[in-house]
Amino acid sequence: MAVPFQADPDRLRSRLAAWLAAHPADPADPADPAGPAGGGPAGVRWELGEPTVPSGQGLSGELVLLPATRIGPDGRRASRPLVVRMAPRRFRLYPWDRFAEQCRIAEILARDTDVPVPPVYGHELDPEVLGAPFIVLGRVDGDVPADLPPYHMQGFMIDMAPAARARVWDAGLVAMAGIHRLDPQRLGLGFAGQPEYGPVGAAQQLAAYQRHLDFFAVDEAARATVDDALAWLHDHPPAERHPVRLVWGDARIGNMIFQGERVAAVLDWEMVSLGQPETDLGWFLHLDRHLGEGVGLARLPGLPDRAATVARYAELLGRPMENMEYYLLLASLRHTLLAARVTRLIREYELLPPDLVPPIDQFAARLLARVLDEARVGVSSGAG
Repeated sequence: MAVPFQADPDRLRSRLAAWLAAHPADPADPADPAGPAGGGPAGVRWELGEPTVPSGQGLSGELVLLPATRIGPDGRRASRPLVVRMAPRRFRLYPWDRFAEQCRIAEILARDTDVPVPPVYGHELDPEVLGAPFIVLGRVDGDVPADLPPYHMQGFMIDMAPAARARVWDAGLVAMAGIHRLDPQRLGLGFAGQPEYGPVGAAQQLAAYQRHLDFFAVDEAARATVDDALAWLHDHPPAERHPVRLVWGDARIGNMIFQGERVAAVLDWEMVSLGQPETDLGWFLHLDRHLGEGVGLARLPGLPDRAATVARYAELLGRPMENMEYYLLLASLRHTLLAARVTRLIREYELLPPDLVPPIDQFAARLLARVLDEARVGVSSGAG
C-alpha cells in the first residue's frame, strides 16, 4: 500500500535535476565535500530515470525512487540512486507540520554522527520546486521488516534461523542505542522538541496527542478506553531524571534497512522529539507486539521477549530502564490514535478496496485495553 504518485514524472525529473546541479556536493562519496550549504565542485550534471513509488511505504509522506547518474565536471559518471521524500500533501497522518525539523535532523545525523542514516543531498522547503517541500536521500539497498503483511508472517526474517532473528533484533537495539547516546545539546538538536505542548519529555508527547484527539478521530467504541488511558498517564507521570536525549519517535525494526543481520540505515523522523530513551523502547516493543499478538499472529521464534529486551537495552545504555509500564501505555495510546487516522485515510482515499481494508484501528484499540490493564496491575504490584 502506497501513497499514489502525485507529480508529473517529466516535470519532476527536469526540476529535480536542475536543483541537484545547484547542490553539487556528493555525500555518497567520502572524498567529496558535502553539506546542506551545497559545497563541492561546480559543473555537476544529473541524469534521472523513471520515478517509481515503493510498494511498502506508509502514509506520512510521499516517497519517490529515482535511478540517477551524477556526472562530474570531468565527465566521470557515478550511479547514485535517489529517494525523494516529499512533505505530506493530501495524505496527512499528523496534525502538525514538522517537515523542516525532520530534514534538519537527517542532515545533522548524516554529517555529524555515526548513526547509520542514508546520505543526504539536501532539502528544499519551497513548494514551487516540486510541488511540495522535499528532501533528497541516497538510496540504501537491503531488506525492511514489513508492517503489511507483518514480518511475523512474511518477509526476509521468515527463512532465518531463530538465532539469526535474535541477532537482527539486537542489531536494531544497538542502532537505536546509538541515537540515544547522542548529546542533543552538543549537536544543536534542541529544535527537535515541541515546546508549544509543554516541557520536554513524556508530558509534552502526551499533551501533543491529547490536544488533537479530534484530528485522529478514534471511533466511539474506542473513545472510553482512550480516555481511561489518558487519565492513567496523567495520574502516573514518570520521574524522567536522566539527561534529555533525542527520541527517534517511530522507533522499530520496520524503520530500519538491514543488510543481512546488520542495520544499514535507520529511517523516518516524523515522530521525533526530545525526552527519555524509554519512550523509544516502549514504541519499539509495542509495535512488535501489535504486529504479532495485536493482529492475531504468533511471534517469530527467536526474537527476545520484553524482559530480555529491556535488560539488553539497560546494558546498552548503562542504566536501568525505568517506568516501562508508563512508556508502553503511552506507545499504545499514540499507536491507537495513529491507527484510527490511518484506517480513515485508507478508506477515504480508497487506497485499498473496501473489503480489503484491515481493521487496524480495532486491533490497536483492543490491544490498548490490554496494555492499560497491565499498567494498572504493574503499578499496583510495584513492577515497571
